[in-house]
Amino acid sequence: MTNNNQFELLHPLVKKWVYKQGWNDLRDIQKQSIPHIIDGSSDVIISASTAAGKTEAAFLPACSKIANKCEGIGVLYISPLKALINDQYRRLQGLCELLDLPVTPWHGDSPKSLKKKCRQNPQGIILITPESLESLMIRDSGWLKAAFSNTQAIIIDEYHAFIGTERGIQLQSLMHRLEHITNRLDNPIPRIALSATLGDMEQVASYLRPNQSFKCATLISKDSHAALKLQLKGYTEEAGVNIENKEYQSATDRIAKDLFGVLRGESNLIFANSRQRTEIFASKLADLCEKENVPNEFFPHHGSLSKELRQSLERRLQEDKLPTTAVCTMTLELGIDIGKVTSVVQVNAPHSVSSLRQRLGRSGRRDEPSILRVHIPENEITPQSHASDFLRMELFQCIAMIRLLIKEKWYESPDLGQYHFSTFIHQVLSIIAQWGGVQPGQIWSLLCESKVFGNIDVKQFKDILRHLGQEEVINQLGDGQIVLGPIGENLVNHYTFYAVFSTPEEYRLEVNGKTLGSLPVDSILIPEQHIVFGGKRWKVLDIDTEKKVIYLKAAKGGEPPKFGGSGLSVHDKVRQEMLELYKSGEHRIQTGSNHVSFLDPVARELFSEGHVFFKEAGLAESPFIQNGDDLLIFTWQGDIVVNTICLLLIYQGYEATHYGGVIEVKNTDESSILDEFKGLLSEEPISSIELVAAVADKLIDKFDELLPLESLKLGFANKFVHVKDAYYWFKTIK
Repeated sequence: MTNNNQFELLHPLVKKWVYKQGWNDLRDIQKQSIPHIIDGSSDVIISASTAAGKTEAAFLPACSKIANKCEGIGVLYISPLKALINDQYRRLQGLCELLDLPVTPWHGDSPKSLKKKCRQNPQGIILITPESLESLMIRDSGWLKAAFSNTQAIIIDEYHAFIGTERGIQLQSLMHRLEHITNRLDNPIPRIALSATLGDMEQVASYLRPNQSFKCATLISKDSHAALKLQLKGYTEEAGVNIENKEYQSATDRIAKDLFGVLRGESNLIFANSRQRTEIFASKLADLCEKENVPNEFFPHHGSLSKELRQSLERRLQEDKLPTTAVCTMTLELGIDIGKVTSVVQVNAPHSVSSLRQRLGRSGRRDEPSILRVHIPENEITPQSHASDFLRMELFQCIAMIRLLIKEKWYESPDLGQYHFSTFIHQVLSIIAQWGGVQPGQIWSLLCESKVFGNIDVKQFKDILRHLGQEEVINQLGDGQIVLGPIGENLVNHYTFYAVFSTPEEYRLEVNGKTLGSLPVDSILIPEQHIVFGGKRWKVLDIDTEKKVIYLKAAKGGEPPKFGGSGLSVHDKVRQEMLELYKSGEHRIQTGSNHVSFLDPVARELFSEGHVFFKEAGLAESPFIQNGDDLLIFTWQGDIVVNTICLLLIYQGYEATHYGGVIEVKNTDESSILDEFKGLLSEEPISSIELVAAVADKLIDKFDELLPLESLKLGFANKFVHVKDAYYWFKTIK
């Protein structure tokens, strides 16, 4: 089929709208999508870079399909963000007015008048979040059945944000339940997934429809992106400087000054990794504007800000009338239309290669090159410095991520092997609330036989239902039907029920009755572990899970390591690429026939320091460095394997902890640890369940507290521990 024939498949009014935009031609991905979506005989995955026209690739053919001939809701659009729904509502107005198709944004902040109109006469397109769809499923399933019986497509935006997450499993379940309630299991509603960042496409297709009951077409944009301009600047934070000295400029001050110099007058995004750093940089940049007597162009954007402040900044970026730089967390990583952005700035190492790819895609629109500026501060080396600081690990991690993305076109694939027990409980309660009462077999069919929760077996299913009954969350009637118990009624009727995710619990850190601050706990934390907080070392004495208090005492040892990781799990491949960088000492990237260094002189010097120390410390031959009485272990494995090795050592009676992938074991040496590893290999492997028994708080996800203990331990161990990979690493040590 020629490109012209593809265009001719569109509805005449859709073609008219395209002509009115002044487009000379459709994008490659838009041409690819038209016949698949018009035909409707398969699911479709559309993968293309940010601003490559994914939205139009889905909506032009989808709107053509429902124009003048669809009763009820024709297209269901699902987004991870309310802001993205508002953005798409604005972008669809012109096209849908021309087609006389109503568009209804449906979330907690949407105008009630629009929702009321849609309830009375369901038509056109609904833009919704999973949480609002869950609410409709429970509270208005009769209307839902009538409104969605003829739906022609479900469009899922920013699909990568769902894959492998609790919210993603919720969405899978909701789509399957929607087909069930509308009697569409034998005539499935085509699912169209849009994303700029997708890894293994076969894996993604299996996740989109787990029971594989419908074909899936995978469409990847062939349009090549414009050139990339890249620079990484290094900074050294001086040691022992009196910060009250007005002449002193910290690394943060110097980064802010450099950013002010190169970003002013253009629109940009600065990703600062945390809300605290976002506020610090936004404040410093605004102060520089005031000092220079120029209008402020730098504004923060993160989840703790009010909706009004965030939307005001988004509008300013969209209008593109004034130069505007947003200093942000992950909030602007997704596809909200923010207009033309000249460059993307990354301060400190990014959370992941996938995240870096998503961020980089925000710049380089309209055939202009993408510009990525990376700023990495490292501490000045002193006699008191931690041994891992000599390796300049944050710099190396950042270079490794850039090389993996640009040289190998690699980024992390989601982990699809989790049980998602918490979300399973949520969906059990939701189904019971929807129908009033259901048979256990119906729940099994909807949730497990459908492969939505395909990792849960019959025994686990029965154990969880039995435990929910014991806890009065559900009750079973004489005829076998399961209904909500008093606890379940309270949960379902609370306004927070519809969301399956929860923010990590904040634990108060206490030393001798004095509060140091608070720490979100979303990973492994056990007594005897060491942590770094406020730039100092602390030993965990005890954890009170009821009062949410972690009791600490000051830990002995030298300066703590500067780099403790990003807070999110780093992949094995990133650490292995770091190892290759250390071994080769090569930081350049090939562009065409040339190898070009993207490091500034300071960064090159820092890189050289790390490379030299790696060689002198003998880390190419051995993973161990003796650091006084303590032993450092460099596994060059991802955080899950590092977690596991650390837990194994603690299980064997050692004091061990890890920072940024480096394991630190107190009061031991290489010989003792090697003997320990040999001993572990000579015996039956310790089970992951046994290993996590010492973890005080295993309640990570929202409904974990309702799980039977065995399921809780299994889910936690499966998420945070890989015993097999840890034992494999033991075998590689020479």
